[in-house]
Amino acid sequence: MSMIPPSKVAKLTSALPFWLSLLLVPLVFYSVTTGGWSVLLLPISTWYLFTIIDLFAGLNENNADPQTPDDQLFWYKLITAVWAPIQFVMIFGTLYYVTRADHLSGWEQYFLMIGVGVVTGTIGINYSHELMHQKPKIERRMGDALLGMVLYSHFRSEHLLVHHRYVGTRRDPVTARYNESFWRFFPRVVRQCYHSAFAAEKAMLARKGLPWHDRSNPFWTYWLMQASFLLLALLIGDVWGLFLFTVQAFTAIFQLELVNYVEHYGLTRKHLGDGKYEHVMPRHSWNTAQRASNWLLINLQRHSDHHYKPDRRFPLLQNHDAADAPQLPYGYPVMTLAALSPTIWRRAMNPRVRKWRAMYYPEITDWLPYKDGSLPLPK
Repeated sequence: MSMIPPSKVAKLTSALPFWLSLLLVPLVFYSVTTGGWSVLLLPISTWYLFTIIDLFAGLNENNADPQTPDDQLFWYKLITAVWAPIQFVMIFGTLYYVTRADHLSGWEQYFLMIGVGVVTGTIGINYSHELMHQKPKIERRMGDALLGMVLYSHFRSEHLLVHHRYVGTRRDPVTARYNESFWRFFPRVVRQCYHSAFAAEKAMLARKGLPWHDRSNPFWTYWLMQASFLLLALLIGDVWGLFLFTVQAFTAIFQLELVNYVEHYGLTRKHLGDGKYEHVMPRHSWNTAQRASNWLLINLQRHSDHHYKPDRRFPLLQNHDAADAPQLPYGYPVMTLAALSPTIWRRAMNPRVRKWRAMYYPEITDWLPYKDGSLPLPK
């Protein structure tokens, strides 16, 4: 019988904490079959259990070698690769069961699908984000499938063609403005991101001399995939099943945009003239090193490095200290909860934004003209 080489075992051991998201799958099964109070277990476990673990696990400020070869990351890549089929079964299996279960009331079914949406938003969209940045076509297609299941396929186009290019500027809808509440940010970003994503793809086709309706426009794939999932939900559970599916999707989108709000709030880049901006640096994204929530989110909280080096896979993302990147006081689970209250959020974050401004742009004394986007060089 062949043995796993010690080096492979070591790599598997180091990757195991990132596999904790799979524990949410049996929790879905338990909640669905039990009902009652257990329908609350998914949102509680997905976010706030990991916050408690953060208190004991502390920070992880260690960095892997960013030059680690891709073939040594098998166990890390596998977790994102297996999630798409798992999520498909979780969503539509749950939908099939709850629409036929006699022990679940309509409200229990509703809150169960909210719980599933918390998982698809926290895990599924986050994994799709990792996959869309990769070169292998199969990984990008799995990312598309994950986004299609939450009716937010255009996120790929918006994220790759708009957000990464224009982060910290007026041209990026996803960069939350200083003093902008989440409740103003959310409807604005949902509306603007769809239009900016479509415009970016249309412009790319125009540069090739092609019309927007050319078959190579990925929006055709987006629309077809989303329509297929909506039709499947309708076939499984009739109109009520379709409604529950959209509840799941809306919850996932809400989770995504909460995180987007936190990641760049109040941070801006200098405009250098002629439509050019200073290079994206670690200082243009909020960083946090909480260990357990980074396990759950596959190092998404090392967001400063992700924007600095977008092609790095999640296990190789580097943690940046306060000298190089602004730091959140807590991990995303706590900060997204705080973002729901504009008063609490501004009290926690506005002083940090002002400190960041003084640290990186001391020459700017009047920030009022730049409150809603990027800042030009001072005259």
